[in-house]
Amino acid sequence: MKNRLSRLAYPYVLWMALFVVAPILIMLVYAFTSADGGFTLANFLRMGRYSVVFVRSFKLALIATVICLLVGYPISYFMSREGPGFQRTAMVLIMLPMWMNFLLRTYSWMSILENNGLLNRFFRFIGLISAWNAAFGTDINGFRMLNTQGAVVLGMVYNYLPFMILPIYSVILKLDHSLIEAARDLGADGAHVFLKVTLPLSLPGVLSGITMVFVPSVSTFAISQMLGGGTQTLLGDLIEQQFLGGAYNPHLGAAISLVMMLIVVLCMYVMNRFGEGEEEAVIL
Repeated sequence: MKNRLSRLAYPYVLWMALFVVAPILIMLVYAFTSADGGFTLANFLRMGRYSVVFVRSFKLALIATVICLLVGYPISYFMSREGPGFQRTAMVLIMLPMWMNFLLRTYSWMSILENNGLLNRFFRFIGLISAWNAAFGTDINGFRMLNTQGAVVLGMVYNYLPFMILPIYSVILKLDHSLIEAARDLGADGAHVFLKVTLPLSLPGVLSGITMVFVPSVSTFAISQMLGGGTQTLLGDLIEQQFLGGAYNPHLGAAISLVMMLIVVLCMYVMNRFGEGEEEAVIL
C-alpha cells in the first residue's frame, strides 16, 4: 500500500522539481554570476542604489496588509455570527469580483480615480471641489488621486482583501463555541470574551491572511504600473525591468528576486513563531 501511494506522488514530485526547484536554482545561478559566467557578488552590491524601491515596496505592502486586516477581520467576525443564508450571500459578494480578470478590475479603478473620473465628477456634482477652492484659494478641477501611493495601496487592498477575509472567516467559523460559553458563564463580558478567547484562537487565520496579502503586495507590479503611473516603482516593476525592460540585466534581477524572497521568508518565519507563542499562551 505504501509503495502504491509513493508512486502516486511521483507526478507531484516531478511537477515541483520542474516548476519550483528548477526556477529557484536558475535564479541562484544568475544571481551569483556575471554576464561572462564567472562568480561574482557585484549583483548584490549594486542593489544599494535601489534601496528606495525596497523601502517603498515594503512600506506600501505593510500599509495595505494593515488596512486589509482592519477591514477584513470585522467582516469575517460578523459573517461567522450570522445565519447560513447570509453567509452564503456574503461569500458570493466577496468572491464575485475575483471571477473577473485582475487587470480588468485594476483598469476599472483607473477610470474611477482619474481627474475626470467617476469620483471627481461626483465631487463636482455635490460642490465639494468648489467648496475646496473657495476655502483654500485653489483653482483645481479635480483631486489628484491617480498616480499616487494612495492609489497603489487602494488597488492592493481591493484586489487582496478577500485573501484576508476568507482564512479568518474559516477559522472563526470552526471555533469551539463551548469555550465562548464557558467564558461567559465565568462572568466575562463580550469584550473580554473577544480579546481573551476569540481573538487568540483566530490568530492562525489572521497570520494566514497577513501572509496571503503581504506576499503578493510586496511583489506586485501591475497595480503599481496602472494606478501608480510608473511614478511609484516597486520591487516587481524593478525585477520586470531587469528581465524585460530596456535595462536588461537578468543577473541583477535574479539577485533582487533572491533577496526579496529571503526577506519574505524571514517575515513569514517571524509571524509563524509569533503565532505559535500566542497559541501556547492560550492553551496555558
